[in-house]
Amino acid sequence: MIRPSTFSIVAYDPGENAWGVAVASKFLAVGAVVPWARAQAGAVATQSYANTSYGPKGLDLMQQGLSAQETLDALLKEDPQREQRQVGLVDAQGGAATFTGSECYDWAGGITGGNFAVQGNILVGEKVIYAMAERFEESAAAFHWRLVHALLAGDRAGGDRRGRQSSAIYIAKPQGGYGGFNDRWIDYRVDDHPDPVKRLEELLELRDLYFEESPDSERVKLEGENLRKMQKILKAQGYYQAEIHEDSRYDLDTRKALRVFIGNENFEERTDFEQGWIDRPVFDYLLRHFGDAS
Repeated sequence: MIRPSTFSIVAYDPGENAWGVAVASKFLAVGAVVPWARAQAGAVATQSYANTSYGPKGLDLMQQGLSAQETLDALLKEDPQREQRQVGLVDAQGGAATFTGSECYDWAGGITGGNFAVQGNILVGEKVIYAMAERFEESAAAFHWRLVHALLAGDRAGGDRRGRQSSAIYIAKPQGGYGGFNDRWIDYRVDDHPDPVKRLEELLELRDLYFEESPDSERVKLEGENLRKMQKILKAQGYYQAEIHEDSRYDLDTRKALRVFIGNENFEERTDFEQGWIDRPVFDYLLRHFGDAS
């Protein structure tokens, strides 16, 4: 029997039109068990002798129009071992519900708020879930960061009283997946790590670097000194063979070299090869990582 003794938050962001779960535990690969989410349906966290059927069943019921509380009631009614379960749900409209069975190990409990539910078991105390709720409500960051900031607040408040091992975040958004082909917008896991929530935070920083989009005002035009800096990196890495001059232009050789280099570094989504610009965070990263040869 799987017993992810854990703390989690399920939430809905109406501005982003996204549903997500963030979770951490002293349990190997908690992300393989607890978080479930589906665009236009809701999100579910199932833990404490987890009944993993709660995930797909709960999402199906909420997609059919049941509220989070109605879905929770239906799931528990069919489960003879419900008193061992802990579950949090948020529905398509942001309605939230949480349940902690009487046989969950102390400390165990949950709370709900506007568009979210927080729950945990085998915690150092109730301060964990209150720290999570407070941080989520106070944060003005992007949705994925609100979830991880809440998780980090719970972790730093003591979290799972047995220690740390794994963490995960899963967010669904209509056409949010890679290339717009599915709703799996953000899906990152830390399966085994001494400080898994902090590591999850680091992974999200990388995710933003690779996949976020800068406004026009933060795009670096490859001309003048910026162009020469990039050409020097390209030349140092073996992609560009021509001489670099004070009056260098973004010519065909530079464009070809940049396309190969950027492709190898996986920054295609943040570069326009024809127009000759790179998003500022990526440009700065490349200068730091490969050395500003200027």
